[in-house]
Amino acid sequence: MQISMYAASVPVFAKMLGNLSAILDKAAAYAEQKKIDPAVLLNARLYPDMFALTKQVQIASDFAKGAVARLAGQEPPKYDDNETTIAELKARIARTIDYIQGFKPEHLDGSETRDVELKIRSETVKYPGLTYLLQVAQPNFYFHVTTAYGILRHNGVDLGKRDFVGKV
Repeated sequence: MQISMYAASVPVFAKMLGNLSAILDKAAAYAEQKKIDPAVLLNARLYPDMFALTKQVQIASDFAKGAVARLAGQEPPKYDDNETTIAELKARIARTIDYIQGFKPEHLDGSETRDVELKIRSETVKYPGLTYLLQVAQPNFYFHVTTAYGILRHNGVDLGKRDFVGKV
């Protein structure tokens, strides 16, 4: 049995980004309830050398839109990374979901063997599409979504596994 590149990317990224947006709703409600400045949560990190919540959400968004665009043979759109509120992060997520859902299965047909080139620091690396999706894009995407979840959970937001996984 073969799974389509579309099915392994667009709906997966869109669902998890939707879950991340719902997690941010819980963070906003928690900040309001506890009378915490939401900026405290947005700037929180799990460890001093890790990115803060805001950057984790931005990077998750970047991996989703970047993966789908690259698999379709397109250049991903650039976002400014200037979000400073939960509402702005949610808007970025919504924009990313809209963008990736604009792709149709036929846009990704055959992308499992299409070379994807990435410039990582000063080096250019090339992956076949399937390797890129399953071994680069998805693991990085999940890392940043999970870290965003972990930051909020660590800071007291009432989150559980169901918030992360969402409804199946």
